[in-house]
Amino acid sequence: MNNNTIGLEIRKKVQQYQGENAIYYKNNKLKTWVGISWTDFGEKIQNLSKALLHFGIKEHQNVAIFAENMTDWIVADIAIMSIRAVTVPIYATNSKKEVEYIVNDAEINVIFVGCQEEYDKALEISKTNSYLKLIVTLCEDIKFENTENSIHINNFLVFETDEIIETELQKRYYESESTDLASIIYTSGTTGEPKGVMLDQTNFTESLKAHDFELIISEKDTSLSFLPLSHIYERSWVFFCLHRGIKVYFNQNPKLIAEVLKEVKPTVMCTVPRIFEKIFAAIQDKRKEASPTKMKLASWALGIGNAYYNNYKRFGIPVPKSLKLKYKIADKLVLSKLREVFGGRIRFMPCGGAPLAADMVSFFHSFGLNIKCGYGLTETTATVSLFGDTHFEFNSAGKTIEGSQIMIGENNEILIKGPGVMKGYYKKPIETAEVFKNGWFCSGDAGKIDENGNLIITDRIKDLMKTSGGKYIAPQKLEMALVNDAFIEQIAVIGDQQKYVTALAVPSFENLKKYAIQHKIDFKDIEELINHNQIKEMFEKRFEALQKEFSVYEKIKKFTLLSKEFSIEAGEITATLKLKRKVIQQKYKELIDKMYKE
Repeated sequence: MNNNTIGLEIRKKVQQYQGENAIYYKNNKLKTWVGISWTDFGEKIQNLSKALLHFGIKEHQNVAIFAENMTDWIVADIAIMSIRAVTVPIYATNSKKEVEYIVNDAEINVIFVGCQEEYDKALEISKTNSYLKLIVTLCEDIKFENTENSIHINNFLVFETDEIIETELQKRYYESESTDLASIIYTSGTTGEPKGVMLDQTNFTESLKAHDFELIISEKDTSLSFLPLSHIYERSWVFFCLHRGIKVYFNQNPKLIAEVLKEVKPTVMCTVPRIFEKIFAAIQDKRKEASPTKMKLASWALGIGNAYYNNYKRFGIPVPKSLKLKYKIADKLVLSKLREVFGGRIRFMPCGGAPLAADMVSFFHSFGLNIKCGYGLTETTATVSLFGDTHFEFNSAGKTIEGSQIMIGENNEILIKGPGVMKGYYKKPIETAEVFKNGWFCSGDAGKIDENGNLIITDRIKDLMKTSGGKYIAPQKLEMALVNDAFIEQIAVIGDQQKYVTALAVPSFENLKKYAIQHKIDFKDIEELINHNQIKEMFEKRFEALQKEFSVYEKIKKFTLLSKEFSIEAGEITATLKLKRKVIQQKYKELIDKMYKE
């Protein structure tokens, strides 16, 4: 019997590290970070496992977690899996309709919720739902409307344990198998209804082994968890950190990330491109405002950093003594200060979820911020390729990780094999069959492998647009080039079955207001500002400059500026910030039609 599971892995670590701290949370009243020791962490998991058994959770039963990041999220997750039940994560930002779909599809009896908003949604669903029997709240200040089916976690843990529960807990721990279904993760669904990705214990434990092989890491490292734990990327990273004895700090409020980075000073952490895009834009703005002397110093320092890191360190070539000396000066005066944005101690940062422009990756590496770009999907338990420590290419997603295989199929589709590939889509045998071909998982992404084995992502096949003239457009490629601009916050490219390409663009309102003040443009509100002729002309010039490398048929011919951001709440973007193109095209049909009529 192969019983290599996450639950047993954590048990081993509890024995190994005992009194050392495993995870941290922020006590907002005291404004301090509080550590939870491995012994207490293990006890919390065991107590919650017993409570779930006491409630009557059976083997292979689905239990949901609908909450923002917090220490109790990961406690609940491991407790569920430790009794051979199945964790079903739900994004804290999901709408009531989306949550209800998952509750029904996965037949959820018990749901853990975070804040008041999540509780209210779950309670509303329970009123008309035949499955949902119990809502367990993870936060203390939630006001219950109905105490019959609502309980705070502290009260949920209060019951008289007996030998039957103790015996059953041990039985499930040691009878658990690597083939047990561990989690069903519902994809955000940019088109159609969400699909539940089924991952078993092997998917998770083999991911740990692959990362052991790929990453140089130690117990001295610390990580900050700020991306949603409901996403496979952050969750599998936290499992890896726990597996390696790395201390994990959980940031509950994403809006406070800037100050939390300075408090925690992590050495490793998962990131997404949007973080770097925003920081890049902010750095560029500050450089423009700097004096000529400071501008000259910054340019010199970044040039030295570029030579030091990107020309020598990246290829494992010894750095010349003269460059080492210049680098020491450049680092002290400029480069170290730029690294302080992320706390100043970062050794490396895995980055995934979407492509990051090569010149931006190069820029951050030039001042010693080691971004490890990679590629993966929920269906592959996240990572299938990753930057190595040397010999990586900035325009790539790195090389295939240990244990996985990548092949380029028809239409340049990326095909994947390996222990991380899912078992299939929950209750969807037809959709499962559609994404497997001769044992290979069909990713839906297009790419190529260069002569050095680097994976280069080119397009999202399902997102490809075909103009009425028969030309194919890759919208993500265009959007990535444009959204890096300091004045563009979000952009949705339109063009499928149309005679030319257009776009809906959301400006960076803060930067736009600054621009208006500098150029003495009067406006009473955002609506008036985005419709001002000077603003339109400014954006036209920016669009022209940003698209100079694109073919004529790919370029955006017309655009419309929007006064509100695309949001999760409005159903325009997914919880992972991907555009829901069909929703956007339907919602803004009038504005889109206008761009093709004029």
